[in-house]
Amino acid sequence: MSPSDNPSSSESDSRESRNFIQQIVDDDRASGRVKGDIITRFPPEPNGYPHIGHAKAICLNFNLAEENGGRCHLRFDDTNPETEDMEYVRAMKRDIKWLGFDWGEHEYYTSDYFEQLYDLAVRLIKDGKAYVDSQSGEEIRETRGTVTEVGSNSPFRQRSVEENLDLFSRMREGEFDDGAHVLRARIDMASPNMLMRDPVLYRIKKASHYRRGTDWLIFPLYDFAHPLSDAIEGITHSLCTLEFDVHRPLYDWLVDALFDEPRPHQYESARLNLEYTIMSKRKLLQLVNEGLVTGWDDPRMPTLSGMRRRGYTPEALRRFCHLIGVAKANNRVDYAMLEYVVRNDLNTRAPRVMCVLNPLKVTLTNFPEDQTENLEAPYWPHDVPQEGSRMVPLTREIFIEKDDFMEEPPKKFHRLSPGQEVRLRYGYIIRCDEVVKNEEGDVVELRCSYDPETRSGGSESRRVKGTIHWVSASEGIEVDVRLYDRLFKVSNPDDTAEGGTFLDVLNPDSLKRVTAVIEPSTKNDGAETRYQFERQGYFYLDPVDFEDGSRVWNRTITLRDTWGKRAEPRAAKEIKKVKAPQQEISRRDPLEGLDENTRKRAHELESRYGLSLEDASFLAQRERVAAFFEQAADSDQDAVAIANWLIHELRPLLPEEGLSAISFSP
Repeated sequence: MSPSDNPSSSESDSRESRNFIQQIVDDDRASGRVKGDIITRFPPEPNGYPHIGHAKAICLNFNLAEENGGRCHLRFDDTNPETEDMEYVRAMKRDIKWLGFDWGEHEYYTSDYFEQLYDLAVRLIKDGKAYVDSQSGEEIRETRGTVTEVGSNSPFRQRSVEENLDLFSRMREGEFDDGAHVLRARIDMASPNMLMRDPVLYRIKKASHYRRGTDWLIFPLYDFAHPLSDAIEGITHSLCTLEFDVHRPLYDWLVDALFDEPRPHQYESARLNLEYTIMSKRKLLQLVNEGLVTGWDDPRMPTLSGMRRRGYTPEALRRFCHLIGVAKANNRVDYAMLEYVVRNDLNTRAPRVMCVLNPLKVTLTNFPEDQTENLEAPYWPHDVPQEGSRMVPLTREIFIEKDDFMEEPPKKFHRLSPGQEVRLRYGYIIRCDEVVKNEEGDVVELRCSYDPETRSGGSESRRVKGTIHWVSASEGIEVDVRLYDRLFKVSNPDDTAEGGTFLDVLNPDSLKRVTAVIEPSTKNDGAETRYQFERQGYFYLDPVDFEDGSRVWNRTITLRDTWGKRAEPRAAKEIKKVKAPQQEISRRDPLEGLDENTRKRAHELESRYGLSLEDASFLAQRERVAAFFEQAADSDQDAVAIANWLIHELRPLLPEEGLSAISFSP
């Protein structure tokens, strides 16, 4: 769908809501080109752990097969023995199943087809369509030509079929050293597509294969093995990323030369390019090997195992892959979209508890020394349809966040300062009476008094603007917490200054370790427990450390995007307006001050799309934004999620031109 200045001008045809790959499959079924099952495949190379980019391909292939009643094959493209390992196979299988997909009995390996692929190469030789070239790799490159100059034929191009068969057989038996000979397709050295200038199909590589050992000492290249493995398995739709567009003529040439109809067809779509992230497995491996991360499952890594260990859920990643869609052109996806989906997912999944990450001692001077008062605190806020509560002990000594106190606060600082009052979450109003410092002048303790008539939930005689979280000093549990952030400082780590590398833009603050204090209700939690630490973010009890006997909480994500402030001050102001901390939002009628027509419009949006009245009111007052929202929501998507993203994530980041500046359609 192309962008439009008029957001309400798209056609209502339901076909528009299906991506172009789905439309191709629809057409193939309608025309009879594919008469049987729709069969796709996910063909990873087992040379690294799967990452978020693979997640998009996994979702695309498995979902396409499922919605058409077909199947998706898992096929490991293991044709490079020097980089592949069974560890990566296990990681791939584990992560695909964690995402929620299953290939059943259809698990395949290109290495299982080595005999068939060899026989198919022999057929090409017999048909005069392949020959053994004895030039060096450098000579082959020099004679291939350039974009503006045609290549020149190899001096070995006219070898007889018999000589080619003999040399290829001896290559198979290991008679020659690496690089002595290669098998090339005989196509056209003057082709405008340089990949069609007699491409190499087989090379000698005397290395032990992780599955086949030394049974094979020649290995097919991907461009040879990929289409023929598809044909062997009966794949109907071979889905690749855009860089394989120029490879499609070779794909078709090989399949047409060796297989009859029905035959597989290759289709390309944009790969996932996510800001602040690298997708190259070679570069990810470099991070691991150089000890810049703790491993493939480091929670800062874009690997699925890293995201799982950080606390992301498979549902969130599947939702993200659905929202970014399938495009025909490359683009970079805003990291904020991934974070939005994760926050939206965890909001109804993670109960709330209190944890102080940077403790400052507070003594309630008028609270009895030997008394503990248990305060009931709900696990869920009022807008989450779940129930449950726990008891939070209040004692004479508690901890609050150091950031929740300032000796000389700015004008709108609604937390604790000398002589000022603040409410303890679920508890009482307290007033700071005295500040205790050490010899260096650092604040080490606050002495406060509490008002016993102001217990939260009671008949309050007065209110204060600020509410802060806290934990009992004697009853709280000391825990280790890892605060994770983006691994890179810039949105495109591959775009570095001349002479630089992606390593130069690593974020030195991507991991901070702190000793925190958490409320005692969490003491018996098991591995993989997740919470929202109130006012802090979403956290996950690390399953790897737990298995080793340690309890470490990983920050999955903050409650709000903290990077917008660093990247764009104007956007940060808008975000602050829209997303103030919950305890500082004054509850008022969201329709207050609106005319009758706008009120009616808000109620229509609320009723039709299931929006909150606040979001419906916001849209009702902005005609273009509302029209943009409705067009997107009417394409059979999650209307509430779209409204949240549009209002709270996208709109604050827009330039002055507003929606007209964006490069995508509703």
